[in-house]
Amino acid sequence: MADFETDYLIVGAGAVGMAFADTLMDEDPDCHITIVDKHAKPGGHWNDAYSFVTLHQPSASYGVNSMELCPDRVDTHGHNAGMYPLAKHSEILAYYSRLMSERFIPSGRVSYHPLTEYRGAEGSEHTVRGILSGEESTVHVRRKLVDGTWFQTSVPSTHTPAFDIADGTRFAIPGDLPRLWNQADNLPDHYMIIGAGKTAMDTGVWLLEAGVQPEKIGWVRPRDSWMFNRKLLQPGKHRIEGLIEFQLALVEEAATSNSGDEMFAKLDQRGTMLRIDPEVTPKMFHFAVISETEVEMLRQISEVYRQGRVTAIGPDAMHFADETVAVPDNTLFIDCTASAVPFENRLNTRPFFADDVITIQLAQSPFVVYSAALAAFVEANFDDDMEKNALCPPSPLTDTTDTYPYAVMANLMSTAILSANDKVNAFNARSRLHPTGPAIAQMIADNDPRLATLGQVGATIQAKMPDVIKLGMAAKAIHEGG
Repeated sequence: MADFETDYLIVGAGAVGMAFADTLMDEDPDCHITIVDKHAKPGGHWNDAYSFVTLHQPSASYGVNSMELCPDRVDTHGHNAGMYPLAKHSEILAYYSRLMSERFIPSGRVSYHPLTEYRGAEGSEHTVRGILSGEESTVHVRRKLVDGTWFQTSVPSTHTPAFDIADGTRFAIPGDLPRLWNQADNLPDHYMIIGAGKTAMDTGVWLLEAGVQPEKIGWVRPRDSWMFNRKLLQPGKHRIEGLIEFQLALVEEAATSNSGDEMFAKLDQRGTMLRIDPEVTPKMFHFAVISETEVEMLRQISEVYRQGRVTAIGPDAMHFADETVAVPDNTLFIDCTASAVPFENRLNTRPFFADDVITIQLAQSPFVVYSAALAAFVEANFDDDMEKNALCPPSPLTDTTDTYPYAVMANLMSTAILSANDKVNAFNARSRLHPTGPAIAQMIADNDPRLATLGQVGATIQAKMPDVIKLGMAAKAIHEGG
């Protein structure tokens, strides 16, 4: 006999699980939800993130549908000046705690079990275990299990480096840096960032803003990356023109390019994409978002190593597969090699809806929380798995310039599928997680003259889709070929 019952058992109280639960509460007011998570507090991987991390995109479309994340105002200083705010680490954790304590639990329809791991199921009987107590409980799930852990997000504090660390080496993760103040009499003489992703970029910006001179910073950057220009990705209700320009740029350059590299080069010329070193053509693209000011700051770091991945580090040297490089005395190595999402599992997808299991993936890349909320809406408003999966085919998680056109094509196809459905259209119009839905709905209500421009953009996209599909299918073949 089960210890307790629920309609939906959600594994994971992170951004994905919370966005799903929040929308499901509104769309199915009679259902009961149970959430289990290994962390002691809501927020998933944000509990493990470094303290100076922020969102990369404006907070206006992050979190859950029912609650704003940040004040609706423009930042006046710092590297995000002139743009809408990026929620900070502490704000994100406070947001999810408030959501749980002020909305979920008081509803009487959500049971939350922190410090609890999911162990598996036999039929509709699912087993969970208290991490500290070791006690197991059985949950009878009347409807479905919801897997909110598909992305397996990795952050530096939970990541194991793939290189050897010799005794006596000064080693840190980004989360250690704000505590350097209590080593004022033994500060590093040099800093070496290891990693090429957004965590490494955040770390470089933090060091520079903290007063470290650029010549005291080295950077192991095996692959350079393209990034979205944040100024074009501002909230739709304030700057929809930027989002229109952004979408039009993707379509026009995909339609006139013969490869992903050619597409990125054209987007670079338009200012849609940014790169740190203008002399290096990046091959990596992980959907990172950055400001032009951050790029200018990072260009001050001129000591860059591109010998490949580090295999070992020591007090006086770092080792690559075919080369050893000496480092200054008293160098602090900073490990930024954790991957936010497992791109190596990019082909390992499954249907969103499969009998009594919902696996939350990307319906549109890289809109993780919108995809989760959309899945909840579809679950509550459509009848069978075939119909649901037709609305939400998993979007590809591409990671290179060669394969990104596949994601562009898939997103456009997804938009066409969703916009053809009246119920989904109505959901998007009120979903704060949708980048343009509420803004366009308000424009329609106000009979905004900019609607004419939107109509022209739609016609342009439709006309160019055959050429976008041609490039997208070639990128799909590369993606699936591994």
